[in-house]
Amino acid sequence: MVQKVIDVVGVSGTSFAAAAKNAVQEAGKTVRGMKWGRVSEFEVSLDNGKVTEYRATVRIYFDLER
Repeated sequence: MVQKVIDVVGVSGTSFAAAAKNAVQEAGKTVRGMKWGRVSEFEVSLDNGKVTEYRATVRIYFDLER
């Protein structure tokens, strides 16, 4: 078995968990055989000292097709 790894950034206005979920859902539209993911980074967008957006970078692992 050989796997490939991609990084996908999800965004949400409500939480890091929702941002990670969005990243996986969007990747699932074009990536087949996703096996697992790992959140590698959390970031926030700020406006006047307030959090306006949550970002989660998800490293997604999937099998290469042969």
